[in-house]
Parts: sequence; C-alpha cells; structure tokens
Amino acid sequence: MLDQIKGLHHVTSMAADARQNNDFFTHKLGLRRVKKTVNFDAPDVYHLYYGDEVGTPGSVMTYFPFPNIGKGRHGAGEVGTTAYAVPKGTLPFWTQRLTEQGVTGLKQETSFGENRLAFDGPDGDSFALVEAKADGRPAWTRGGVANDEAIRGFHSASLRLKDGSATEELLKFMGYEEVDAAGNVRRLAVKNGNGADIIDIESVPGAAFADLGAGSVHHIAFAVENRAKQLEVRKALLDTGYQVTPVIDRDYFWAIYFRTPGGVLFEVATNEPGFDRDEDTAHLGEALKLPSQHAHLREYLEKHLQPLGA
Repeated sequence: MLDQIKGLHHVTSMAADARQNNDFFTHKLGLRRVKKTVNFDAPDVYHLYYGDEVGTPGSVMTYFPFPNIGKGRHGAGEVGTTAYAVPKGTLPFWTQRLTEQGVTGLKQETSFGENRLAFDGPDGDSFALVEAKADGRPAWTRGGVANDEAIRGFHSASLRLKDGSATEELLKFMGYEEVDAAGNVRRLAVKNGNGADIIDIESVPGAAFADLGAGSVHHIAFAVENRAKQLEVRKALLDTGYQVTPVIDRDYFWAIYFRTPGGVLFEVATNEPGFDRDEDTAHLGEALKLPSQHAHLREYLEKHLQPLGA
C-alpha cells in the first residue's frame, strides 16, 4: 500500500460560460480565483482555478469553459458530487446566501452523521457543503464570506460507478482505507492527509454511463508532496499494470494521469511549485498567464477570450 498520497489536490470540470463560472465561484461561494490561464491543448479556452488564498492543494476547483459545449449527462463512470468543508452550524447561513443568489438544487441532508447542503453548479454540476469537524484550514475571507462561515477546502468527492469494487481496490492500494458504509456508498479516507481526505464510492449498477459535457468532471487529482514521491507512485502503478502517462509539466504542478477500472480519469499532482511561481500572492488570478508554448498567442487571446468581470 502506498503512503505518498495526501488527499485530493484538485478537481477539474467543464463549463459552458467562463464569466458565469467565475461569478459562481468567486461571488456566490466566495472563493478566490488563484489562476487565470488557458488549456494546454486548446489555448483559445480558459483554464480557471478557484481555491483558498494561495490555492492550497485540497482546495482547488478548476474549469475548462468551452464556448458552445453541450450539456453533460450524469451517470456511471464519473465523479459525482464534489463536497466542500464549512464550519459547524453554518448551513443556515449558506442556505440563505445561496437561495438569495439564485442557486438551484438546494437540499439539506445528513450523510455519515454529517449535515450537508447539496446544490447545483451553473451547468448542473453536483456540489455539497459539509459541516466538518475541527477543520483548521485557513479560509479565504475577501470573497464576501466571513471567516466564521467561509469554505475551508474540499471535504470529499464521490465516484459514481456501476461496480465500485475494482476502484475501491485501487484506492486502497493508493493508501485509502474504508472507514464507513451506508446503503450503496462506501466511504474511504487517507490517514494524515491534507484535510481533503475522503472518497465516497457510490455503486449504481443500473445507471447509464455518463456523457462528458458542461457540468461534468473531467478528472480528479490526488496530491503528493513532490516529484520524487510522484515518481514512486508512478512506478508502483505501472508495476501493478496501470497505463500511466509520463510526467507532464502543468506550470503550477507536475502531473501524471491514468484511467481507473470504473472509467474515471485520475491524476496524481505535486504540491510544488504552486500558483505563486509566476504571480505575487497578493495578485493571484488577476493577469492572464500563458504556458510558454502559447506565449506568442497573447495578443490574439486577450482580444478573443471572454472577459470575466471582477
């Protein structure tokens, strides 16, 4: 069993409208946009990152807003709900705030003994706020939500699978342990993680397979401290028979990717070098940052990418 993985690093999804996406995460949820860059493979599409003050691994939601993309269809073989941790007793605040902001799909529920508020993202994405126990991670407090209520980072993510057994075996190999089960959901967690420690495996044998589109998670990333730890994980996965990409430089972290038995795309990403490698912390996410191979497109991109607003 591996011990290098320390919880979630980031979750990356698809969107239809960049401005709407930016408004949802920075204004409605009060997160910080920590990076405004472009898709490595499609530079005419933004890659937007939202998280805490510095984009700490375990707090970062990222998006590819493809103009005119079709709506995704939820089903088996995808990340289901991405859940954020909030302080105890704050769900009434969030219910009122999100209601006033016009957020849809609001539903209070209890899962594994924790109070949750489920809600929809702007493209039908599935989110939840969970009243977490003793979460000491610092919050971003300049997004319109005070420290006493603000999001701390990810709490968990769920995987919606026709048969979760092989993916559960994989996660246990990656260092996760089963800590609870309820109905068709098995909860796994990594010890001594970064706070974003939980993966829920939801078995939905009768569900149709998901179709990727706006509102779909593209991939889910797990955190390792550095490149040396990442190479150890890569070798272990290769030795186990997984087809893993070479290490890829994503400017703010190094990444490897592989497809899981249930169909979900996993990434293992380094905590280094971080989002302040090309911007001062005080100004993260303000300027358009371009990968070196796309630097020559700056004039075109600054004219054609959709303005995000404040």
